[in-house]
Amino acid sequence: MIRFGIVGTGKITEEFITSARAAGDAEPVAVCSRTEEAGAIHAGKHGLAHVFTSLPDMVRSGKVDAVYIASPNSFHARQAIAALERGVPVLVEKPAASNVIEFDAMIATARKNGTLLMEAMKSTLVPAFEAIREQLPKLGIIRHYFASYCQYSSRYDAHLAGEYRNAFDPALSNGSLLDIGIYGVFPAIRLFGAPKTVQASAGLLSTGVDGYGSLILGYEGMDAVILHAKNSDSWLPAEIQGEKATLRLDRINLPEKVELLYRDGRVENIPVSRPDPFMTYEIREFTRLLRNGEKESRVNSLSVSLETLRVMDEARRQTGVAYPADAGEQA
Repeated sequence: MIRFGIVGTGKITEEFITSARAAGDAEPVAVCSRTEEAGAIHAGKHGLAHVFTSLPDMVRSGKVDAVYIASPNSFHARQAIAALERGVPVLVEKPAASNVIEFDAMIATARKNGTLLMEAMKSTLVPAFEAIREQLPKLGIIRHYFASYCQYSSRYDAHLAGEYRNAFDPALSNGSLLDIGIYGVFPAIRLFGAPKTVQASAGLLSTGVDGYGSLILGYEGMDAVILHAKNSDSWLPAEIQGEKATLRLDRINLPEKVELLYRDGRVENIPVSRPDPFMTYEIREFTRLLRNGEKESRVNSLSVSLETLRVMDEARRQTGVAYPADAGEQA
């Protein structure tokens, strides 16, 4: 079993614990939290044997084989580098870092120490995504990629009432684009590569982070249009439109249903199996790489993560969303 140490105690870590145990070859054994009390509560709730309040202590302990980092975005780079410097493989939640500069440093550390690093973007590793890639040749010349992920945040009403919510704190490198817009950007780059141009717009909240926004990524002969928001909801499907057919997905963030709609009116349902929790697939990819001695995923590759951050950095530059991390300041 691959023994995982978990950094953070948020809701996503609970999904990780359930999924890791379903994966069959991974076992969460430790948690690292800012306080002993919070760590002990989390460990007791989920049956974790070890509690740490220091990431260096956890990676030096010999109790873990890898770490899963699910702390606030602004901590990802510093924590990942601390683990990688000790030769401990890192699975880091999306976004992998606040910006390209941070992720470049993470990549350099991983390569210097010959250690596995992967971004935990689960949507590109579920069975439906491979089905999407296999169907692309049927579309003919592709003209549009469209993805909308807009989800009214449970914390937004409190923000409007003047209460502090870390989901909208620029010091933590938060906001709509990095938190959920990335679900539209990352698959586009995985499927079509780095865009030639980026056009972005956004509506900023009083804290300075984006509450909603849109991007147009320009490619040779096609555009990728991406909508994102944390202050509205969307139920729109995602589409990849070609001259012969359109591929329609039920949702871009966690696709389960895939259809081909041909110009003559035919509809082809593409069978997709998903017997396991969504995060199971990224965990299995990570543990497979670790067991095989590989240092990088071919799906969630370091280059895709880097280009995704490059696009988001440019979008933030255009829309005026700045983080302390952009100036090298730590939260």
